[in-house]
Amino acid sequence: MEGARDRLDAERRQTLRRLANLTSDFDAVVAASRDTNADDEHDPEGATIAFERSQVDTLVRQTRRRLGEIEAAVARLDAGTYGVCEVCGGPIGEGRLEARPAARTCIRCASA
Repeated sequence: MEGARDRLDAERRQTLRRLANLTSDFDAVVAASRDTNADDEHDPEGATIAFERSQVDTLVRQTRRRLGEIEAAVARLDAGTYGVCEVCGGPIGEGRLEARPAARTCIRCASA
């Protein structure tokens, strides 16, 4: 599992940057909604702002979940269980771990 910690650290840094950007975007959308008519039902822009706020909120939640997956992978690395499929107990292929450093399952179990 050489390089696993470096890959996970890189993923974590990238995910934290994405979360910071999305949080900033969300704050901007919320601020924009304060400056517009609060009557979304009659304001053609209101629905767009509500949609954008919902989209960015969803992306923030997905990114936080991704960060949790990365932190769980680091914990598995520290515990010596990184690279072991959580379903069948077999090894997770190095190629899969390179592509998805936080993978919890082997390709066969992930496809099932």
